[in-house]
Amino acid sequence: MTDEPHGFHPAAFTVASDEPDASFFARRDPGPLMDPGAQSAVTALYHTLVAEGADVLDLMAGPDSHLPRDATYGSVIGIGLDADAMADNPRIGHRIVQDLNATPTLPLPDDAVDVACLCDVAPYLRQPMATLAEIRRVLRPGGVVIVTFSDRVIAGKAVALWQALDSTDRRRLLTILLQRAGFAGIDSGEVHPPADTPSWRDTVYAITARVPNAA
Repeated sequence: MTDEPHGFHPAAFTVASDEPDASFFARRDPGPLMDPGAQSAVTALYHTLVAEGADVLDLMAGPDSHLPRDATYGSVIGIGLDADAMADNPRIGHRIVQDLNATPTLPLPDDAVDVACLCDVAPYLRQPMATLAEIRRVLRPGGVVIVTFSDRVIAGKAVALWQALDSTDRRRLLTILLQRAGFAGIDSGEVHPPADTPSWRDTVYAITARVPNAA
């Protein structure tokens, strides 16, 4: 099932494998696709954008939220498919097992968190508008959503449109979807690996957007 946002082809957010996400991903390493250097770049971004004391939501969470180890947050909520992987994540204080593609409605009240993190999540969102609308609902006014990704994808579960686009158009796609979901202050950037760092080969792309402050 997809939400087929207006203006997109009906097959844009379909995937090659119709196997349920839970069983598909249970057969692979739950860790991130990004290499260690790219993961460190995501952590550096979070260090800049996520204030200490903030309430954080980690979506499609796994064994590592990539949050700075020396930072203290009000709470970290993880929502993901794999209970065992989230149990191995020391940063998550509250764990919720949920398939966002099957049920994009988040089990949180309005204005519940300050930051929503989606690391290596965007390629796999089959109902992106519904999911982003829910993220906006649970973020407080002024809250930020941080979307990071690399060029790597799991082909069987990355949506068709994502795989057809290059990195520039992927960011344009996310910008359109975030705008339609009601976000503002959308910004994007990329960090390229240094040539002399063997552990870092993946470019990291990032999109950030904020919930408008209440009038």
